[in-house]
Amino acid sequence: MRLSTRFFACICIASCALIVHVTAAQNAPAPPSKPQTPPTTGEAQARITIEVTGGEKNLPVENASVYVKFVEEHSLRKDKKLEMNVKTSREGIAHVPNVPMGRALIQVVAEGWKTYGHWLDITDPRQTIKVHLEKPPKWY
Repeated sequence: MRLSTRFFACICIASCALIVHVTAAQNAPAPPSKPQTPPTTGEAQARITIEVTGGEKNLPVENASVYVKFVEEHSLRKDKKLEMNVKTSREGIAHVPNVPMGRALIQVVAEGWKTYGHWLDITDPRQTIKVHLEKPPKWY
């Protein structure tokens, strides 16, 4: 009697392992993942370059925060307000990828400089925007 229960248990374990192996073999391997690309909404995307200089000598402003704000318009649902934030390099240059063509608010904030902010029209996919910062007035 004892031999038959062990034999039965071994048969059950082997059959479970066989079923798992067969079902795993039936599942097709997953296709290789594609690189993630941002969804396009039908509008052209631009990569703008912002050059930030300051003072009378037009020196590049390092580590300035550049904010690009724009509205993504939708016909069926509510318009979406989007904002991107990048920092300038040592040369005072900031690259902002995937900005939709149209109107955008460019704001530049740097320590020791007056804040800059203007609405600009982005018309060229590789547009370069030059921003000149001034020193703030002295407070007594």
